[in-house]
Amino acid sequence: MFDIGFSELLVIAVVALIVIGPERLPKVARTLGHLFGRMQRYVNDVKADISREMELEDLRKIQSSMEDAARSFQSSVSKEMSEAESELNKLTQSAEMAADSRAEAAPAPPEPPAATAPQQRELALDANPPPPSQKHA
Repeated sequence: MFDIGFSELLVIAVVALIVIGPERLPKVARTLGHLFGRMQRYVNDVKADISREMELEDLRKIQSSMEDAARSFQSSVSKEMSEAESELNKLTQSAEMAADSRAEAAPAPPEPPAATAPQQRELALDANPPPPSQKHA
């Protein structure tokens, strides 16, 4: 802090002993020690506060950059989703149009003669037998 050597401290102590006197010198030295300790604590508190403020400022910068990144990610995802949705809608419409055009272009199936219709019903009934009844125990 201060560039004071041992010889300078010795000169200050001799002058203080002469000026203050030997009775009051210990009390003055104790008071100066308390004041010096308070000053050091105050300086350390100020340094700690400044350090905390700098860390908070860094955290705020990091938070704002993360929020910006999250916003850009959200906008890109929503943009991609809307593009995919519009592409899917186009494909659905084209598939529906193709199905409609095939249905219009396909000839209607001929109706079977009246004599064969009951036979087909019987065959259909025989082909799909009813499920067996289940007994509950």
